[in-house]
Amino acid sequence: MRASVGKKTLGLAQFALLLAIEAVVCFTPLGSLPAVGPVVATLGMVPVILTAVVMGLGAGTAMGAFAGLFSFLVWTFMPPNPLTAFVFSPAYSLGPARGNFWSLAICFVPRILTGTVAAACLRLFTRLKWKVPAAYAVSGALGSLTNTALVLGGIYLFFGSTYASAIGQNYGALPALIGLTVLTNGLPEAVVGAAVAYFVGYPLKKHQKHNFE
Repeated sequence: MRASVGKKTLGLAQFALLLAIEAVVCFTPLGSLPAVGPVVATLGMVPVILTAVVMGLGAGTAMGAFAGLFSFLVWTFMPPNPLTAFVFSPAYSLGPARGNFWSLAICFVPRILTGTVAAACLRLFTRLKWKVPAAYAVSGALGSLTNTALVLGGIYLFFGSTYASAIGQNYGALPALIGLTVLTNGLPEAVVGAAVAYFVGYPLKKHQKHNFE
């Protein structure tokens, strides 16, 4: 009984701490990475991935939802790039470029699924008896790439021509620009996600398991 209560208390404390870190990386410049192009590269998915690999599917998904909420607040009230804020917030408009329901989808769904995918992949790879470094690292990378793919794919699918006009590009050049963004922003974020999942997530998970066995 005591072990169960202690484990629950530890889980709440871990989630609260990771949520605080999520707030810091979302609301301060500490979460920004050097980026190429109009889409900002951030460390916002790091706490989501860490929560997913340490605490599991439910907690990882919940942290992703908080990440989506924080992102919505940032892009609504203090957008890093006002020219493109409409793709993340229906409350934001700039000239003819206006957000809508799909702005909410782009802002929330990729973040939520980042936690879901990272946790589900780790569970699957563990059952398949992958070696620990590969299981954690690949899970972290796939979680990060889920966010990248869904955000960029959503922008292209739902706001393609408007987005291209907002950043001063021809619509036909948008696929190449998105590809460049994946290479310069998405892949570095995936590497960071993989490293954090293994070098931070795995030791935390191992220590937690040892304490409650």
